[in-house]
Amino acid sequence: MNDASESSAMFAGLPGISGGTRVCAVIGDPIEHSISPPIHNAAFRSLNMDFTYVAFRVRRRELAQAIEGVRALGIAGLNVTRPHKATVMRSLDTIEKTAREIGAVNTIVRSDAGLRGYNTDGQAALEVLRKLGGSLSGARVAVLGAGGASRAITYYLSKAVERVSVLNRTGAKGLRLAREVTRWSGTKCRSYRLNEANLRKETSESNILINTLPVDVFSRFATTLTQQRLIRPGMIVFDANYYDRESDFLAKAEQAGAKVSDGLEMLVGQAALSFELWTGRSAPIDVMYQAALEAKKAQTR
Repeated sequence: MNDASESSAMFAGLPGISGGTRVCAVIGDPIEHSISPPIHNAAFRSLNMDFTYVAFRVRRRELAQAIEGVRALGIAGLNVTRPHKATVMRSLDTIEKTAREIGAVNTIVRSDAGLRGYNTDGQAALEVLRKLGGSLSGARVAVLGAGGASRAITYYLSKAVERVSVLNRTGAKGLRLAREVTRWSGTKCRSYRLNEANLRKETSESNILINTLPVDVFSRFATTLTQQRLIRPGMIVFDANYYDRESDFLAKAEQAGAKVSDGLEMLVGQAALSFELWTGRSAPIDVMYQAALEAKKAQTR
């Protein structure tokens, strides 16, 4: 039996999958919670494309080996999530300019030239914020966290707003990001240690609040924001996390008169941009968003 016959036999009986099906994937650790597979598979099905999308758990120590596996297996495209967005850059052939400046990659495209890294997170977040608030000109923004997601979001945001404040648990990391923001765009950016006093001060001077901290870390500060009524009517509140169930924080922020969004729209937005990089076709965003809603709902059952 030749290689093609062996591949066809392997996938026999699986609907829509054959030895010629192209594979895309997401890697991270943990990865079981990811709803990226149903989002992308719904898009592929809606356009009748011979692609499939799967999730792989990859531990930190396995990352370089996993990327070699991507090369060997001919995987067409890859998404990268925590904790690999920065480290994976060492294993790529080329990195697009924006991703290189941000210092994080969440999308990898395979071509004849090898593996090329991109970052679609920040652009997707900016589109969500513009949908919530229209023009961001003159906006003052408080960003919680200074990790990969924060870097991607502030990279794009800094080119559109008047001022950014970064609040982070580790002062040195926040300061580094604040300096990067100024270098990227010339926008005024301040850095503070994340505590209740600084949170109260910076939210009082900002009309956009963005959280990029993990859910378990953010919960304490979310309580402060709602109990001390730091959320004001008309404020834009964006939490980059997407929740398995309705976020009590976002519900309370909306009750206070804020315009709110969790990370689901950002997730779909960055997925659509990845899809277009891999396939060269326009992403069916409505289909992808509906699949995301259904997948999130299924996680609560």
